[in-house]
Amino acid sequence: MTRQEKATVIEDLTAQLADSSTIYLADISGLDAAATSDLRRACFKADIRLAVVKNTLLAKAMDASEKEFGELPEVLKGNTSIMFSETGNAPAKLIKNFRKKSDKPLLKGAYIAEAIYVGDDKLDTLVNIKSKEEMIGEVIGLLQSPAKNVISGLKSGGGKLAGILKTLSEKE
Repeated sequence: MTRQEKATVIEDLTAQLADSSTIYLADISGLDAAATSDLRRACFKADIRLAVVKNTLLAKAMDASEKEFGELPEVLKGNTSIMFSETGNAPAKLIKNFRKKSDKPLLKGAYIAEAIYVGDDKLDTLVNIKSKEEMIGEVIGLLQSPAKNVISGLKSGGGKLAGILKTLSEKE
């Protein structure tokens, strides 16, 4: 690979790092061709971009990026695949699901909305992160709950009041 090609790859990686708020680093070495193909297909269906990168080029792209990646450049050893996603927990769910068939991919680290997770032991934590859509749904549900309680109270209270008035009118 010539210097010009390396510079182009670093520029492309830097742009992708800047555009994405969710970045996962994984080790998929040891997967055979069929398993790798299955992983790529699963990533495509889940709207996750998967690429195998050279560690040195990715480290240079991380340095050139305006984001702070903390300890992530230190995990760039051995084979590294990078996953870009719009949803914070989608790659973690995909990795966990894919591990039912195989012991790979291994999570090296993740960068999610300025939070950094290093190590495969953080996979369960990442799976449980709620996506933006899930959080919005919860907030809307919480906001609607008091209004629903007031409305149901008014409806039931009105029925009770009408029943009391009816009973009182029948006594006379």
